[in-house]
Amino acid sequence: MIRQLAHVCLHSRDLDRMVAFYRDALGLPIQFTLRNDAGEAVGHYFACGQTTFIECFDQDRVTEMFGGERAPLGEPANRVQHFCFEVTGLEAFKARLDAAGVPYLDAGMGLDHALQMWIADPDGNTIELMEYTASSLQLTGE
Repeated sequence: MIRQLAHVCLHSRDLDRMVAFYRDALGLPIQFTLRNDAGEAVGHYFACGQTTFIECFDQDRVTEMFGGERAPLGEPANRVQHFCFEVTGLEAFKARLDAAGVPYLDAGMGLDHALQMWIADPDGNTIELMEYTASSLQLTGE
């Protein structure tokens, strides 16, 4: 039985920019860092609440460690359509994004009766920010 989403894994060409975005701009702490034998950061797990994470790897370093091909990341990098963070206080969160210089699209109320807005990380991965309301279909199941 699936309990919940464990993590979303992203590869990046610029791990430092991803840290500046996920940790510094969005406020997700780094739960732990994976390092290669030289002590270089290969990837970080950003904590998203409970036991859910954004796993972000430096594409070159992770390929050197584990092999495989360096697949083109594309411009933008989206290999998935988007992923979504459930947030509380969406209006207040906009101030954090403004202060960090992160542009967003305020989409208002979605068809599922949840408030939503949209951002992108430095690699162009699309992120939905969603705040459930009392009538959100995710809570009512209707």
